[in-house]
Amino acid sequence: MTSVAAEAEDAALSTARHTALILSAGQAIVGAAAPICISLGAIAGSYLLGDDKSLATAPVAGYSVGIALGALPAAALMRAIGRRRGFVSGAFISALGGILSAMALFSVNFWLFAIGLLTVGIGGSFVQQYRFAAADASPARFKPKAISWVLAGGVFAAIIGPQLVIWTKDAFAPAVPFAGAFVGLIALALIGAFLLNFMRLPPAKATAGIAHAETARPLGEILTQPRFMVGLLCAIGSYSMMSFVMTGAPLAMVECGHSADEATLGISWHVLAMFAPSFFTGRLIERFGKVPIVLVGLGLLAACSAVALAGLDLANFWLALILLGFGWNFGFIGATAIVSETYSDAEKSRVQGVHDFMLFGMVAFASLMSGQVLNTLGWYGVVMVVFPVVAICVVALIFVTSMEKKRSAY
Repeated sequence: MTSVAAEAEDAALSTARHTALILSAGQAIVGAAAPICISLGAIAGSYLLGDDKSLATAPVAGYSVGIALGALPAAALMRAIGRRRGFVSGAFISALGGILSAMALFSVNFWLFAIGLLTVGIGGSFVQQYRFAAADASPARFKPKAISWVLAGGVFAAIIGPQLVIWTKDAFAPAVPFAGAFVGLIALALIGAFLLNFMRLPPAKATAGIAHAETARPLGEILTQPRFMVGLLCAIGSYSMMSFVMTGAPLAMVECGHSADEATLGISWHVLAMFAPSFFTGRLIERFGKVPIVLVGLGLLAACSAVALAGLDLANFWLALILLGFGWNFGFIGATAIVSETYSDAEKSRVQGVHDFMLFGMVAFASLMSGQVLNTLGWYGVVMVVFPVVAICVVALIFVTSMEKKRSAY
């Protein structure tokens, strides 16, 4: 390699590191909105409702809906104005959601609060793209590290968000409880927008395979592949059950006599458990295969429910939430890896769009139903739902895997 080429590679690597660090900081700061919304959404929603608390988790469901609704517009906006401006715009959208949520609490308006969290979710759809942007801006050998650095930001978000809730939620209490946390969310989003403005990203590349779109199979043919269907089923099962239990957990903890701070710390441990294994989940999948890792994830989801059914002590709640986070990580990442084998580069944009629409639609539904089930059947009723869903996923995964083995034997 010539000295000029070496200098160019060093410069590219330096720029990639700078970009990855900025995006990691953005993940830690703007991404902290997620645990804030999750830990307080149902509790604040319950406070804003009257005697009927069945819709208490609707604001958290709104946050999930916002992520789903924002995914395609976020991508379109970034294609039009570039990722840097797009990410800054996303942070401002999160700040707007914080403003609406705080206004709702001051005016005791439940549905405005749900709209506020939906708006934060739309801002969160931009956060979902950080790791891809870091990878696209990096030389090939630095891509895995760039993704890991951004994921590390998610671990810090799991600490920053809940700690901000603990320190600020009572800033306007007793007159307006919880509003301080959403004012804090506004500040975090604006700080994130300032940091993200220092990125220097290349323009988003055209989707690979567009030039060969004529070779893509019909969408129906792709979606009806047994491997795609079971991968999607396990992804939906893992993610929706995580959302279902996680959404109801803070409200259940408070109803069982634990404090809002203890509920918030439980969510902090849960989000840490969701992100921390990502540093080695890929290596585990490489070593043991996708199906075994998904099965481990599903087993951990079942273990979460077993621990929750063992008692209502704080330790039961916290341990269950930690197992829930680990189970989601292994189950969802493994299932996503299975789905990724079922389509080509020319097909991926359409397939991923359908996949994410179905996935986040079910996640939002699970978040909404969590409040209904909690209100009707209690916390034990919530965690019992996990067992049949896990069983269906396990049976489908084993059945399709055995079919594939028999087919390959001929």
